[in-house]
Amino acid sequence: MTNAVTAVPAVPAVPVVPAGPVAVRPPLPPFTEESARAKVQAAEDAWNSRDPERVALAYTEDSAWRNRDRFLTGRAEIRAFLADKWERELEYRLRKELWAYTDNRISVRFEYEWHDAAGQWWRSHGNEQWEFDAAGLMRRREASINDIPIAEADRRL
Repeated sequence: MTNAVTAVPAVPAVPVVPAGPVAVRPPLPPFTEESARAKVQAAEDAWNSRDPERVALAYTEDSAWRNRDRFLTGRAEIRAFLADKWERELEYRLRKELWAYTDNRISVRFEYEWHDAAGQWWRSHGNEQWEFDAAGLMRRREASINDIPIAEADRRL
């Protein structure tokens, strides 16, 4: 059996399904180290924008999330969750680091800092496991996160 390599056009066609256009979010699986690092950086950049709409577009319409003790399904729930998150987690700043990757999965470790309305600063540490569809959209996200209070002078980000 021969493995054929198919060239990907510079501007991919966007197929249309009855529900509307299907987004394509390169880099696409199967991931290499380089493409996995690029996917992680794109996620970090999007989350640091604190724009729920921008971030939600990286997920499938029926994406399944576990975030701490919350379970979400679909872009609409993700968008609402993120809007609420960034109303509470002020001056949010995030760093993600590639931990491992395989065909259509990426694992990252991350930390982010933010403060609450009372001015208390927090550092949140965690791990995420991501699974992508063929179009490069995340269809599953599992996040375990711990928070520790920090002094503003101890911020790293």
